[in-house]
Amino acid sequence: MLISKLKVIKSHGKQFIPNLHKVTLTQRFRGRPIIADSVDTETIENLVNLCPMEAISREPLAIDLGKCLFCGECQFQYPNTIQFSNDYRIAASKRQDLIVTAQNKDVIEFDHQYVQKYITKYFGRSLKLRQVCAGGDNSCEMELNASMNVNFDFSRYGIEFVASPRHADGIVITGPITNSMAAPLQMCYEAMAEPKIIIVVGTDAISGGVFANSKAINREFLNINRPDLWIPGNPVHPMSFIEGVLALLGKAKRDAKNE
Repeated sequence: MLISKLKVIKSHGKQFIPNLHKVTLTQRFRGRPIIADSVDTETIENLVNLCPMEAISREPLAIDLGKCLFCGECQFQYPNTIQFSNDYRIAASKRQDLIVTAQNKDVIEFDHQYVQKYITKYFGRSLKLRQVCAGGDNSCEMELNASMNVNFDFSRYGIEFVASPRHADGIVITGPITNSMAAPLQMCYEAMAEPKIIIVVGTDAISGGVFANSKAINREFLNINRPDLWIPGNPVHPMSFIEGVLALLGKAKRDAKNE
């Protein structure tokens, strides 16, 4: 009996990720886009008109990951101009750093100097997060749940989701922030003790997504409160969330190679 169980374990391999700093996702995953150095004016105009999210801009040609749905249509139509890599390290401490140009061929830089100093001081060894679905569709929410499962086991770093804002060090926002969720979101944030952090997860939360021009959303919260971390994706991959939070806490070194 024991021998047969050992054979099963050997054939299945490890059912968890031993080191979250050394993860390579499948090539089918759409992460950091790579933009060609030289693109003619006609192609740029076609790409700008192609994107319904207005995520592609000109002069220079750039993709705003905070607006991008990662549908891949720009890559399908112009594969010699835009290619989505499998690099999941796309979180940023500044909103403007989510705008990718041809210069971001190796990595999206994470500006550690922009991170508030108390974050690593107080939360470097333990961080409790309260997740608020502010009108989301449950896609990002499911991926956040997955980050804590036995496969990723993000809690190994002392980072966990909690049920009450009274027990939380920070808030994780998903969804475009609807009118009905604007006040509860603010109340949840105010219930947290100082100091506290704000993490914005997913295209809908970052820019409003497909609902950006809807009268049904109220994004005043992000205008009066400074987010500490922006994590793009539609939905966000668990590894993008994990790597982004670790980078915020100073526990992830980002360069051209996964470490």
